[in-house]
Amino acid sequence: MGFGSTAKKLQKVTEYAEQLYERFEKLRGEVDELRGTVEETNDRVATLERQLAEQRALVEALAEQDGVDVEAVVEDAAPGQGAGAETAADGGGEGE
Repeated sequence: MGFGSTAKKLQKVTEYAEQLYERFEKLRGEVDELRGTVEETNDRVATLERQLAEQRALVEALAEQDGVDVEAVVEDAAPGQGAGAETAADGGGEGE
């Protein structure tokens, strides 16, 4: 009787270990997928930041040609907004 009871306990432990292993593998797959998504997002953000900097440089160059003080325009557009106003100003040059 002692061996039968031990065998049942070992079988339960083995089944539990298999379940844990399956869950672990599933989680590993999800983490790998998430890592890929994060890397893609980082690449996209870097591209958008580069494009935004290029657009800002173009808008500032065009404004300079026309004698427009970019900083004054940004401050007048949204006093106290600082960086948020700059982003709005850059977006305005995008459609022109």
